[in-house]
Amino acid sequence: MTRSAAFVVGATGGLGRESVLALANEWDGVAIGYHSSADKAKQLAAELAPGCAGWPVHCDLTDSASVGAAIAGAKAHFGQIGTVVFASGVAIEQPYVSKIDEAQWREVIETEVIGLTRVVAAALPVFREQGGGNFVIVVSVANYAFPPGDALSSVPKAAMESLGRAIAKEEGRNGIRANMVAPGIIDAGLGASYLQTMYTPQIWEAQRKKIALQSFGSGADIGEAVAFLASDRARYITGQTLIVDGGFSL
Repeated sequence: MTRSAAFVVGATGGLGRESVLALANEWDGVAIGYHSSADKAKQLAAELAPGCAGWPVHCDLTDSASVGAAIAGAKAHFGQIGTVVFASGVAIEQPYVSKIDEAQWREVIETEVIGLTRVVAAALPVFREQGGGNFVIVVSVANYAFPPGDALSSVPKAAMESLGRAIAKEEGRNGIRANMVAPGIIDAGLGASYLQTMYTPQIWEAQRKKIALQSFGSGADIGEAVAFLASDRARYITGQTLIVDGGFSL
């Protein structure tokens, strides 16, 4: 058991939820950051592994004050925050670049990229004061194997990935790590919605056969990768992106 708490931003989403459940097996507590799904956060808190305390906390990524209050509240509640996991994202379609308007770009960039900078700004002083901590940022495999129509998701994720590397390089001297998890086609959250509503079953079957392991991933696959990078088992890993895609990007 890691003797401090984890903070998960976007904890009620498909990948955020799985990250919370995986972290709960190793951490004393998990702050369950949510924007609008308070009931889901409370339910998730009740499902955590024995010995792990769940604490739902409101966190609006478009509001610096809300983010700061959430981080400060978790620090006060648990005493220490060992990891901050950023698993939040905007629910988007998959338009081609020619079909994306400025308002769509701004919404995703404001929530994901600027939202992440707000989380980092609030958490870094806490980590420095403690003498260490780490970030795990959920990004996308699209920056390694781009599928047409994914720019609205992958372009902001590229910026988030770059920020993670910057944190790793600049803050390592303070005992602070930062790593990324890049999911492939995952049957959870937004990915599950895509599998059910986008394209035909025949197209998805053809896509599945192109994956080296011949299967789509589960939310638990991402949760376990997040938990590993957040733990002391990854104490000498920083600035890296762990691609969890079953070989999709090969």
